Amino acid sequence: MILLDYSQIALANIIIGKMQDEDLIRHMILNSIRMYNRRFRDEFGQMVICADGQKSWRYEYYPYYKANRKARYKKDTSGLDWNDIFQVLNMVRDEIKENLPYKVLHMNYCEADDMIGALVHNTQEFGQHEPVMIISSDKDFIQLQKFSNVKQFSPMTKKYLPALQEKRFNPRTFLFEHICRGDTGDGIPNILSEDNCLVEKDLKQTPLRQTVIEFWLENYEVEGMNMPIEVFRNYQRNKTLIDLNEIPEHIYNSIIKEYIEQKPAHRMKVLNYLIKKRCRNLIETVEEFYNG
Repeated sequence: MILLDYSQIALANIIIGKMQDEDLIRHMILNSIRMYNRRFRDEFGQMVICADGQKSWRYEYYPYYKANRKARYKKDTSGLDWNDIFQVLNMVRDEIKENLPYKVLHMNYCEADDMIGALVHNTQEFGQHEPVMIISSDKDFIQLQKFSNVKQFSPMTKKYLPALQEKRFNPRTFLFEHICRGDTGDGIPNILSEDNCLVEKDLKQTPLRQTVIEFWLENYEVEGMNMPIEVFRNYQRNKTLIDLNEIPEHIYNSIIKEYIEQKPAHRMKVLNYLIKKRCRNLIETVEEFYNG
């Protein structure tokens, strides 16, 4: 199974190339899909496109989740019209679902992270252990490499993650440290800091030393990990937001149900779609869109 993070693929190329033209964006997205399908289909099989849905269950759990994202787009100095770009991305996503031979998961209250996390965990049921390749530069997915059947390739660096395939690397330790340190890009502070510290101008995160994280890790089996009560509360906050094993059960079940029931478009539709959209260069390699 090839799990492709749609937003990561699209936005990375748009930012690098400063694209805004609809035809160029479509061609870039389709060409990326073609390239990764050709490269990995023989070993990993069917590609699944995972796209962020409207909202996210995390917003209800934690109101400050990604609170600074809109402000960052407003301050963007690239000259790109992000409203128009996101409309194009949504349109192309729907075209892919209609015309390419892949399942496209796009569901309300679910992020691509949830879909990828749920599908990976589902491969562990009934001893399947189907080989999985995650196409994304998001380091949140490194935690899924605790399963031996999972690999990740970064479109940004063109390398596998983690970048250093060291023997000492431990996905579980990585996840624990990630939870402790939070994720400022997603508006999640470290576990020494209050919920609103990243959105209030007068507040800052409390510094968190590596030695403190290591102490808690040594006490992982101890109830509360010898953390102060308020810190342990913040740990649970971050764990719920970051650990892909914490996806709410109803969200998990809806993702698996959609994956099982959805039927991808017939492969015969690909050529007509490429002709209709005048993707001349891609027409010549149409067979590289087909599943292995």
